[in-house]
Amino acid sequence: MARSVSIRELRNSTSAVVSQVEAGERLTLTVNRRPVADILPHTVGRDPWVPSAELRRIVREAPADPGLLADLAEIRGAELDGD
Repeated sequence: MARSVSIRELRNSTSAVVSQVEAGERLTLTVNRRPVADILPHTVGRDPWVPSAELRRIVREAPADPGLLADLAEIRGAELDGD
């Protein structure tokens, strides 16, 4: 559970509050004891896109299970026959 930090505490002890966030603590900012914001440590997001050469390498090194491919072909055939 996030610790509550009042706007007054944030104003008077900004560096201490920032140090806590840098250490990984999640805080809830309050105004008049009412939660108004969450202060979270920054995380670097991973780019979901992979260069095509890398994707080809992954597929080459870890191909799909032949049983899975057969199951998918069967499902695809059933869906096409149902139309």
